[in-house]
Amino acid sequence: MPVIMSNLTVRASAASLPTGLPDAFFDRDAQILARDLLGKVIRHRVGDLWLSARIIETEAYYCAEKGSHASLGYTEKRKALFLDGGHIYMYYARGGDSLNFSAQGPGNAVLIKSAYPWVDQLSGPASLAQMLLNNPDSQGHPRPSQKLCAGQTLLCKALGLKVPVWDAKRFDHEVLLVEHVGQTPAHIIQTTRLGIPHGRDEHLMYRFVDAAYAAYCTRNPLRRGQVEGRDYFVLS
Repeated sequence: MPVIMSNLTVRASAASLPTGLPDAFFDRDAQILARDLLGKVIRHRVGDLWLSARIIETEAYYCAEKGSHASLGYTEKRKALFLDGGHIYMYYARGGDSLNFSAQGPGNAVLIKSAYPWVDQLSGPASLAQMLLNNPDSQGHPRPSQKLCAGQTLLCKALGLKVPVWDAKRFDHEVLLVEHVGQTPAHIIQTTRLGIPHGRDEHLMYRFVDAAYAAYCTRNPLRRGQVEGRDYFVLS
């Protein structure tokens, strides 16, 4: 497993405007999209700052299985799930905002479950400082940077993403995009999704985690007691 040498991943490249992934990237099977989003960077422009985080954990959802919002049927609130791949679907979970992207096929999507702060010449220390201000802990203190985006609502709070602004929208590459920065996970953990009620296809292994960042995701799939081949699989 690759070793993380510091709290931040730094891209040493010339400063440039980000290049967002095209809509066609998202118009694919939800599981394939969920895997391929690992290592990509979400960038949200707030004022003069690009707030950025590397995706480390995703979950795939299909209309045909009981764990998805789409399985409950079409509503105006869920319409983004039924639009072409690359639409943004946001909803409230436990009082916080959650970010999803529609995939290929009506009702299929990928939930961005967690991420890791990304710092480079475009998103520098000032961007990270703003993310820390956006998402303090329950006592009002700064969170450890490696835990700043360790959950779907924490991620949205750190990046300043809000349901009323982005739900059912397309990406605006001058404000919000997903970028390929040349990072590809060496190993991916495939396991069951989190928070799926009993009897709602909770057994499906549609959750994907960048193995190098497993300790910083919502819940570590490699924690003590988990058995490879039973609780999770390692994909190369």
